[in-house]
Parts: sequence; C-alpha cells; structure tokens
Amino acid sequence: MVDASKALIIVPTYNESENVRQLVEAIHRYQPEAHILFVDDNSPDGTADLVKEIQQNNSRVHLLSRPGKMGLGSAYIAGFKYGLSKGYDFLFEMDADFSHDPKEIPAFLKNIENYDLVLGSRYIKGVNVVNWPLRRLLLSYFANMYSRIATGLPVQDATGGFKCFRREVLESINFKEIKSNGYAFQIELTFRAWKKGFRIKEIPIIFIDRVAGVSKLSKSIMWEAIFLVWKLRFASMFNKL
Repeated sequence: MVDASKALIIVPTYNESENVRQLVEAIHRYQPEAHILFVDDNSPDGTADLVKEIQQNNSRVHLLSRPGKMGLGSAYIAGFKYGLSKGYDFLFEMDADFSHDPKEIPAFLKNIENYDLVLGSRYIKGVNVVNWPLRRLLLSYFANMYSRIATGLPVQDATGGFKCFRREVLESINFKEIKSNGYAFQIELTFRAWKKGFRIKEIPIIFIDRVAGVSKLSKSIMWEAIFLVWKLRFASMFNKL
C-alpha cells in the first residue's frame, strides 16, 4: 500500500485566494496524510499570504514563492524539483480551482501502486466535462485526438492536468530540455514518460469548470500545443528525447 505521507500535491497559483483555504480542507478531508505545495507566482490578490497563514496551523502545507508570472510548466518543474529534493515518492499535478475533485486523490494513489504515471482522464469513459461551453469542449476533445494522431501517444486525454507521477519518472526527465509551458507541457511530460517505457494508467475523472477565479487559457497556449506534438514526433524519430 502506498504511503500517502510521501505524496506531494503540487498546485500552481496565480490569484487563487478564493480557493486555497477550501482546497486544503478538501484535500485533507479525503487524503489527510498528503502534503500540499502551492507554487505561487507573486499573486497580487495575496494568495501567498493566505497560504502562509494556513501554514501556521498545518505542517503539511508548503509554499514556493516565485517573483512573477512565469507559466504553468515552469511552476510544475519548480514543484517537481522541490518534491524530489525533499524525498517525496509520489508527485501530483492539480489545479487550484476545483476543476479537479480532491475526492479522486485516493484513486490515484491506489492505481500508482501498479503504475508509474496515473492520468486523470476526461474522455476515457465518454465525455466527463461539466459547465464547459460546447466550443471549448470540442476544442479540447479534438486537440487530444490530434495529439494522439501526431505522436502516437496511446492515451485519451493527453492535455489534462490532474496526474500522479512516481519519482522515478520525473528523475528520468531532463527538465532543461522542456520548453513548453501551457497545455503542451502536459502532452510533453506524458510523451516522454511513455517513450522511456514507464507504465501509464488512465483513470476516469469528472472535470468541472472552475468555481472561482479566472481561466488562464489563451491562444498562444493553444498554438504552442499544436506545434509541440510534431516536434516531439520528430525528436522521437531521431532519438533526441
């Protein structure tokens, strides 16, 4: 059985003061032993100060403050480096906005017993997305289909951001080679893990559009993902990964 006290849930934040306290409470309701790392990009709404306040009464909450808004991918890489240096064995990616349901965390830890990377999938059992406009849903669905065709990656939801890694997977990846920063980052990490032969498991989740705050999706993030999949395919063909 997995030791949940060796799990670190990495949560990038930028202006998420409306969510962090409730998120900590929800995570520890379903997985009391897990540790949480907030990677905050100098949120002007005082997110980091709120996390510091929570830390006074909760030793399982940690904070990594960065000087400015540096992007999702770099936030996760900073969190991975922190977690690996502190000896955590299981490292999660998770959004701060409750689009990822904390009650699913035990299912990830159960599956990571037999796999190296567990992905929360919105599309493995139909379409499990709530409150998205049809245009965005279709964009996400076909983006995942596009990434599968372009890279051969055998997963239904390559762009999702709710996942759990064994530390060995992250230790095998040279973070200096990763340049993607948005949804492309999610595709790239999973692709690299797959190409290195790690065992990947998708489990169904229900994705609920953010409860509070503002979405960070932009056109530049989408274009980055479109071009990245071909870079990954050609790099793989020439053994450059």
